[in-house]
Amino acid sequence: MCSAEPINCFPVLVNILSNTFLRLFNSTARIRIWSEPFYSTQSPEVKGDIFFICLSYMLILAAGLPPHFAMSSMEDYKVKS
Repeated sequence: MCSAEPINCFPVLVNILSNTFLRLFNSTARIRIWSEPFYSTQSPEVKGDIFFICLSYMLILAAGLPPHFAMSSMEDYKVKS
């Protein structure tokens, strides 16, 4: 029926209960409920913006890592480890 995760199971439970109540009141209407836990963008502009933000972050991170390792090696050299 649904997976054990609450984020997936709650909409299914609400759907079952609401449709049961509709049947009890002799209604022919049905309610459909769906869950989309992760926001998905269909816009290429937004995807491009997210890509460039991540790329910029990775470039800044990559620029900062070599000095970190160099300083770590210098500290090891100073304490003669």
